[in-house]
Amino acid sequence: MYLLLGLTVFLAACGNGSGEDASAEGNPDESDSAEANDDPIVLVWYPNESGNELEDGRDEMGAIIEEATGREVEHQLTTDYAIAIESIVNDNADLAFTGAEGYIQANDRNDAIQPLVVPSGPSGTEEDALYYSWFAATPENMEEYSDGEGGYALDNFEDKNFSFVSSSSTSGFRVPSSTLVAHFSEQEEYADLEAEDLAESGTLFNEVMFGNTHQGSAVNLLNGRADIAAFCDTCVENYVEVVDGEENTAGAIYQISEDAAQPFESMGGEEFGIISATPVLNAPFIMNTGTLSEEEVASLSETMTSDEVANNEKIFVPEDSDAPALFTKSADERFVEVEDSWFDPIRELNQ
Repeated sequence: MYLLLGLTVFLAACGNGSGEDASAEGNPDESDSAEANDDPIVLVWYPNESGNELEDGRDEMGAIIEEATGREVEHQLTTDYAIAIESIVNDNADLAFTGAEGYIQANDRNDAIQPLVVPSGPSGTEEDALYYSWFAATPENMEEYSDGEGGYALDNFEDKNFSFVSSSSTSGFRVPSSTLVAHFSEQEEYADLEAEDLAESGTLFNEVMFGNTHQGSAVNLLNGRADIAAFCDTCVENYVEVVDGEENTAGAIYQISEDAAQPFESMGGEEFGIISATPVLNAPFIMNTGTLSEEEVASLSETMTSDEVANNEKIFVPEDSDAPALFTKSADERFVEVEDSWFDPIRELNQ
């Protein structure tokens, strides 16, 4: 048995996307004020996707956006989630690739920020547009978290050193913190525990650290700074391989590839194991409808959801390829439109 937070909620919510123009949500008049211009479209990337190994994928996304809009694309690489969110909220960026939590934070502060597309699941729809948030430990320490029945439990997480990703990360903070609060708040000592409390050392954990990227959180685990770490499957899949068990299941053991790029370049052969795997809504490309025209939004949506892009192996890299991938193609993956309401299950974790 492994710990799955709100699986039914997440899966049910995945059926809410209608495929209609996402810019109809929020303030539909914002895009009317965006005059056509020749300035570059600024596309912001989270730190997880800002590494050199993903440059080809980023450049191909830029080329697709340039084709759709007729405007040059300027890539803004970041070292902090907050920088990416601030850029698009403050109208200094037109597009960004964020997690669901990052989108919700941006939309809360500027309702012109709306979802453009999300990568689908293997079905080619939003129904299975999911990835996984992990609690991970080193294999030699996994027995500490055994539930005595062949699975794992959270009880012995107390007083450990713990690594999150960023407070703006969906799978690296919002989902794992909600899981922890739901579990430990049932104990009298932690009855008033809230997600924000978990960011502080000495509350539930002995020491709390943030990796700033999913890769960085994994490094905190592997170098011994953290006893347990939260990070997601898709952000480390370019660096690891399953060596025991089934992927995205509790008890699975992953190993860092010998030729892994930074920040794992000196960690080839190191291993970690999965304590729990929780399904999470896929990360969206989001848009600023206050800086993009209606025509640009329509063209971006049509182009990005096209069969041509779905079949572009520089965007959706075949799963048997060794090339680093922004997105992996195992079946019928493609970009699909979703509405703002599709992200409500993540919003509900904040309440």
